[in-house]
Amino acid sequence: MGKNILIIGGGLGGLTTGALLAKEGYKVTVLEKNRTIGGGLQCFGRKGVSFETGMHVLGGFLPGQSLYKICRYLGIWDKLRIRHTDADCIDAVTFGVEGKTYSLPRGKEAFEQYLAHCFPHQAEGLHRYMNAMWALSEEVDLFYLRPSSQRMFQIHSLEFLMPVDRFIAQYITDPDLAELLAYMNPLYGGVAGHTPAYIHALINVLYINGSSTFENGSQQMADALAEVIENAGGAVHPGDPVVEIAVENRLISHVSTKSGRLYTADWYISDIHPCTLLTLLPATAFLKSYRDRLQEIPNSYSAFSVYIKFKDGSRQPFVNHPRYFLEKHGYMWRLEEYDPDLFPYGFMYLTPPSTNQGKWAERMTVNCPMPFSAVSQWVDSYTGNRPQAYKQWKEATMQQVLDKLERVCPHLRDDVDFCLASTPLTIRDYYGTKDGSLYGYNHDCSNIMLSQLPIATKVRNLLLTGQNINLHGICGVVLTSIETAECLVGEGCIVNKINEEYERRERL
Repeated sequence: MGKNILIIGGGLGGLTTGALLAKEGYKVTVLEKNRTIGGGLQCFGRKGVSFETGMHVLGGFLPGQSLYKICRYLGIWDKLRIRHTDADCIDAVTFGVEGKTYSLPRGKEAFEQYLAHCFPHQAEGLHRYMNAMWALSEEVDLFYLRPSSQRMFQIHSLEFLMPVDRFIAQYITDPDLAELLAYMNPLYGGVAGHTPAYIHALINVLYINGSSTFENGSQQMADALAEVIENAGGAVHPGDPVVEIAVENRLISHVSTKSGRLYTADWYISDIHPCTLLTLLPATAFLKSYRDRLQEIPNSYSAFSVYIKFKDGSRQPFVNHPRYFLEKHGYMWRLEEYDPDLFPYGFMYLTPPSTNQGKWAERMTVNCPMPFSAVSQWVDSYTGNRPQAYKQWKEATMQQVLDKLERVCPHLRDDVDFCLASTPLTIRDYYGTKDGSLYGYNHDCSNIMLSQLPIATKVRNLLLTGQNINLHGICGVVLTSIETAECLVGEGCIVNKINEEYERRERL
């Protein structure tokens, strides 16, 4: 077949897949429903201030790491303003009742030594746990940009699909340490008894090896990827949603957009939630059993987020790493629950950096895990047309978050210029994801094949990409983009080119 590609959805997965294929000589067109491209990379502005909607913390961007190599290969590294978090503290975790804060350093050895000092009676188990976690990450070749024909669940160790809480408990007997080791749950939607250990391992290894943030927001990466596509003769069209995908004889013939335009291509790639994709396709495109399966897969939990702009001259310090707050021990594995009187059980908060960042913070973002059930009574409302009861609940919930935030950021309210909030409904409408899920489909170790979707579909010229396929997060989505692109150009082709380009630069 030919080399014309149409990508539905201009999120990180669609843009990265498009940029990789553009470098391979394909003519790529990307259609994005929102006026701003980027999906989780999108930023929005209020009163002249920009806020990130999704990609707050990055992994894999230090020299020699996977995302660093990929950005170098695509030619966008020099266009990104990346700030690495502090080596002596990549994350700080505070337990509210105790008032105890753990400042976790970068690197496997330093991370382990710090926690062994805090929990000396767990030193041996901690050492075994760290080695086991790194061993799990080694089982995924693509994570280390190693070409492989092995599929995700063909041959793996017994621990690979073990529930993450049980995986940790194998090595750690102190319940406080076991809970602390799960502090990254909000980065991947971790759920006790369900989330497989390999997801925990990949995320933790990625960030322990070094985390980063964008200076001046994540939109820059979306724009840089779009430029790769456009410089190769492709196009990116925001603000014109796809409303129909026509299928004849198990082949897409064309797609229609809201503006009335028709697009044709040789290959079509979907970067949208599979349940959203179903609404655009004729019912006969997929077997009923496959459609039912897509609807039945549980989604990850959502979030309630607060965005804060500080007054000029405020004394809220800029902190060069994310911080996590947990109300008390026992809540780390309950983040997907919702009690209106106790919300939030915990949250992640950070002060996004600007270029020439000084001592004091300009902004703060607070992300609180929240299930979609918290807003289900307003499920039929949409952005710009919410009932008064929802607005009152949203304001009251934001005040609850600020109350708890002041426990770790004293006098914060005195320094606030303005603040606003988003809810699972906002995420559902903004990203077009079912139930406002932050990370798409949940991977459940009790039925892992249910949520493991192949890239190729029974519609013969339709491929899938994005966070619902294999892995989520900024690294997982980009790695999945490589897999999608290699379905067209050949297995291992792009991975080899990425490594060759990196080695060539290293020799210069």
